[in-house]
Amino acid sequence: MTSEPRRGLGRGLSALLGEEASAPPHGGVRTMAIEHLHPGRFQPRRHFDEAALDALAQSISAQGVLQPLLVRPDPSRAGEFEILAGERRWRAAQRARLHEVPVIVREVADRDALEFALVENVQREDLSALEEAEGYHRLIADFAYTQEALAQRVGKSRSHVANTLRLLTLPDEVKTLLDEGRLTAGHARALLTAPDAVALAREAVRYGMSVRQVENAAQSSPRAGAGAARAAAPQRDANVIALERDLAAILGMSVAIRATAAGRGEIAVLYRTLDQLEDVVARLKLVPQR
Repeated sequence: MTSEPRRGLGRGLSALLGEEASAPPHGGVRTMAIEHLHPGRFQPRRHFDEAALDALAQSISAQGVLQPLLVRPDPSRAGEFEILAGERRWRAAQRARLHEVPVIVREVADRDALEFALVENVQREDLSALEEAEGYHRLIADFAYTQEALAQRVGKSRSHVANTLRLLTLPDEVKTLLDEGRLTAGHARALLTAPDAVALAREAVRYGMSVRQVENAAQSSPRAGAGAARAAAPQRDANVIALERDLAAILGMSVAIRATAAGRGEIAVLYRTLDQLEDVVARLKLVPQR
């Protein structure tokens, strides 16, 4: 069992650092050589968008690192420091060929390091659904959190935590599709009740099925199997599939085109982070106007 939740931690960086999070670099902020820093062991985020890192590196080249990184002394390596918040800035600073970055050093226990890294990423919507689920699982497994206490800490409902954790029970192939962004978290939750989650996941990707279509197919009887998915998603035009691939290559992320027989439809760009969304908008602004 965990102790009574500490007030304010769910507010993120400013709660842990007080006013120093938004204050200009002075006082507790100092510079540190990049080579003395390394990613924290409890960082739940595994994927960093390359285009977004390049854009941040350009900004850092022009203006420097405006917000200090939060670090703690590495308990196993003297003179080294673990990054608790700001790994993305650290990676971009290396691309910008900086030798030093501003940091705030704090003594933080392992449990708090994992909790803080998870809260910070969840608030910024930087995690994939699986990364979020794995972070929740680690807090529960390693530090004996209950789902209710964990929900309070991260500022989510207990049902959200429970449903997110259930994603870890999906077959590995389905989790790979989710991690790659080819399926959304909504698709994955719908697949939890499917008789054959792998087959239905393949159908969903192949035909660009909506979450509602996957939900309907998952609720069908086991005897219907993949046939129910095919009934929900008729054969698609080869030209539409080719356009999807072309758009995906241009934008650098998954694209789904859903067309109707009347010639209408919609284009869905599947992004995982706000950085990816901003990158899409920037790319579209560069398209010549006719």
